[in-house]
Amino acid sequence: MALSYTTAGESHGKAVIATVFGLPAGHKLDLERINAQLARRQQGYGRGGRQKLEHDVADVLSGLRSGITLGSPLTLCIFNKDARIDKAPPVTNVRPGHADLAGALKIGSHDARDVLERASARETAARVMAGAACQSLLAEFGIAVTAHVLSIGGLDASSAYGAGYTAIVKDPVAAVKHRDASELLTLDHARDAEIKTLIDGAKSEGDTLGGVIEVVATNLPPGLGSPNTLDSRLDARLGAALLGIQAMKAVELGLGCEAARRRGSAVHDPAVLRERPNTNNPTPYGRTSNSAGGIEGGITNGEPLVLRAHMKPISTLMNPLPTVDVSTGKAAKANQERSDVCAVPAAAIVVECAVAFEVCRALLEKTGGDSLHEVRRNLNGYLDSIRSYPG
Repeated sequence: MALSYTTAGESHGKAVIATVFGLPAGHKLDLERINAQLARRQQGYGRGGRQKLEHDVADVLSGLRSGITLGSPLTLCIFNKDARIDKAPPVTNVRPGHADLAGALKIGSHDARDVLERASARETAARVMAGAACQSLLAEFGIAVTAHVLSIGGLDASSAYGAGYTAIVKDPVAAVKHRDASELLTLDHARDAEIKTLIDGAKSEGDTLGGVIEVVATNLPPGLGSPNTLDSRLDARLGAALLGIQAMKAVELGLGCEAARRRGSAVHDPAVLRERPNTNNPTPYGRTSNSAGGIEGGITNGEPLVLRAHMKPISTLMNPLPTVDVSTGKAAKANQERSDVCAVPAAAIVVECAVAFEVCRALLEKTGGDSLHEVRRNLNGYLDSIRSYPG
């Protein structure tokens, strides 16, 4: 079965659930990793009050025996402490930038509560569970997926472009440890104080801030993904996965938008001969740069995968914008749900897990296998075949 997942639950419903289909049998699932990712998703400077109420811990409902995957659907669940969906007041003063008005029109409701409960970013807890489970499996093969915050509110976290990427490629484990030492999940902490001041200023004005997140996947084998169809291209899948996260408005791969402003000679990565490394890319080839971001033609090329997700500011403002009341049709001020000033650091974890899921899906499609043993055997066979390429 191809790797996939479904999510269930509402913001103030009884639970948030993720069911992952297609994980191979025989993997010792790292529940500590999953819960650590859930905790990171709730942290970060600029978060709102809900994070003080909910302390997310994943319960396993199916798919494990003695901590080992069975190959059957893995179901992970978080029970909400703030479960008041039937008692929550109606929302008629719809918020600009949220799904409130468009969703209410879609289903013919005069209460946006029917839409916003599912559209809420609370649902991303389920995506984190699914993606973190995939990170657990990817670690079996030495593949790491690491995100960090590049900027918030237009203020760059680092003056040295590419410094975070370099740190992750050099040592992903050390990079995560250094990143987690910052409330902003930056890899260069030099401007953390400035960014916190910016967030404080937005809070005092009843406003919100967005930002840019970079994610890097290391030690990927070449050949994941396919150019054959739209939905088999790994870059297309990654773009859809990231744009499907609440508040993400743009995604860049490698050079991204900058590639459109340069000549081809300054964009494409020259291929060169190199010594064969002891990694998942044992070919005798390398690149002098990584403008492509690790993907060409929808296929991984053996270089690190690099993406950036651009997040808009949260749409709930404590100094609300003008709107309409859909129950009366009159002008109003937008509703004020409990909200964050800045959720960019938390969103970095969601982005990290979304990329991990798609990378894991592509890996399992390439290798096949119902068990971890089969996946490992098939991957090793593939790596052996490209180790001697050409030949």
